[in-house]
Amino acid sequence: MSPRPNKFYEPGAERASKVNDLFATIAPRYDLINDLQSFGLHRWWKRRLIRWAAPQAGDAALDLCCGTGDVAFRLASHGVHVTGLDFSQAMLEVAARRAASEVAGRGLLFQQGDALRTGLADNAYDIVTISYGLRNLADWKQGLREMWRVAKPGGRVLVLDFGKPDALWWRGLYFAYLKNWVPRFGRWFFRDADTHGYIYESLLNYPAQRGVEAEMSAMGFQDVRVVNILGGIMGINVGRKPAALVAQTA
Repeated sequence: MSPRPNKFYEPGAERASKVNDLFATIAPRYDLINDLQSFGLHRWWKRRLIRWAAPQAGDAALDLCCGTGDVAFRLASHGVHVTGLDFSQAMLEVAARRAASEVAGRGLLFQQGDALRTGLADNAYDIVTISYGLRNLADWKQGLREMWRVAKPGGRVLVLDFGKPDALWWRGLYFAYLKNWVPRFGRWFFRDADTHGYIYESLLNYPAQRGVEAEMSAMGFQDVRVVNILGGIMGINVGRKPAALVAQTA
């Protein structure tokens, strides 16, 4: 008997609406459950992402799938001009409430939009980030192409997401945690295990850090690398849009 499919995971054209339903459900307790299911470590992982982004005061940054704003606030605290974009109005409402009370929220712009078709200008951002979002897009490769398009020549592009450890024994233990324990948070907080069982389901169908690394290299990013965290259970993909594109596009 095959396992029951997760109601929030739907490949193809219906992907966006299902993911939107998911985040509308979990937005009010999203930050709390992140702390619980990661034992608070997600804060450290996001700090690692910011270090690799190397923000400088006055930079322009775009944080795609910004959610409740964790990465956007961290970038803004370095004097960066940040636009946070997400398609979930429920998540953006939480981000806006946080912005009203956090010093780093001043001047930070949150807006609703599609990470696959942002409508933003070409070559506009020194830093483009996406955290726990590329995996949720209907077409993750198109998501990377959009990040390339909006990044300035020489700009840094970074992806943080759940990973697939290279060591099979560690991957097995990690996947067992995601499959058997993480859904309990959905059951406890939302009376619906599918809200967090979705993580395991979506990761199975995502190439994770090695696949993203290969695609970034194929697209022409420079200085491509993978930063594995805790043996690869989380991965940060880092790449830079070639500065030589200035001459090609001038």
